Amino acid sequence: MAAPTIRDIAALAGVSPSTVSRALAKPQMVAQETLDRVQQAAQQLGYQPHPVAQSLALRRTGNIGLIVPDIANPFFAPLVKTLQRDARAAGYSLFVVDTDEDADQEWELAQALIRQVDGLVIASSRLSDERIRELAERCPTVTLSRMVEGVSGVATPAGVGLTQAVELLAALGHTRIAWVSGPAASLTAAERQSSVESAAAGNDVELISLGPFSPTLNAGVRAAELVRARGVTAVMCYNDLIALGTLQQLQQRGVAVPGDVSVVGVDDAALAVLVAPRLSTVRIPICAAGAAALGILRRMLDGNQTPVHQTMDGELIVRESSGPARSDQAPQG
Repeated sequence: MAAPTIRDIAALAGVSPSTVSRALAKPQMVAQETLDRVQQAAQQLGYQPHPVAQSLALRRTGNIGLIVPDIANPFFAPLVKTLQRDARAAGYSLFVVDTDEDADQEWELAQALIRQVDGLVIASSRLSDERIRELAERCPTVTLSRMVEGVSGVATPAGVGLTQAVELLAALGHTRIAWVSGPAASLTAAERQSSVESAAAGNDVELISLGPFSPTLNAGVRAAELVRARGVTAVMCYNDLIALGTLQQLQQRGVAVPGDVSVVGVDDAALAVLVAPRLSTVRIPICAAGAAALGILRRMLDGNQTPVHQTMDGELIVRESSGPARSDQAPQG
């Protein structure tokens, strides 16, 4: 038996085929009485719209876009994998773009991407709040690791974990700590530095600020030379890549980690446990946050336009790269 068509529904409901098409694609444009007749006829005939035709009628692409600042950064790899898995399970394809840590590129790529997707997840955006809001007005958008008023987002602040790190280092006798800051254009970098400064002041720790630096291994190598010159016994870094570059360069220069200098990062990227000593770091729950962001976006695509703001705090993970201050630097009891 042939599958029922729009013409079959039209004949049973006593309306034109064009009215049936309009009722199925844009029900708000059809009188309620007519809509009821069409829906009853479709149900009676067991009509199932073709998924491709339905997508076209609803102006849906079946795609979701993910924007990241640097796909080569191992912190973002688990995020891409999580969103790809969850998007596929929900019937979507995932488009991923890399902005190279550049706000202008991010803006251009985002504008091109919104023509090809049903919604966006923007991770660690370098855009201004105004531009993010403009994107959100044109395409359902959820920010990740960034909060913008009026736009749905999932925040992953490191402040709690950074405070825990400063408290740990202070308890281990470190009174002079370096903070290696991240990119100047990054709001996340500014937030992390503010958290470290507050925690240092609250624990009688002298904080030496270095940077800004790009969030890369090479930046960490350069930062290590400044760390050596400033005579600190511990260094905290904007992210794990900087921390790993710093750790490796200190060891290359004959500085023992953590015997001479303790090193702490932020992210808990996969590389953090592949070095010796293993890196102490503030774990950012990026996979859980990504899954939450996609869940919010799906609800938006289903019609819930009320902005949703969710927060998932980072936490300190203590490993072998942090230890007691050198005896000649520890406070005397």
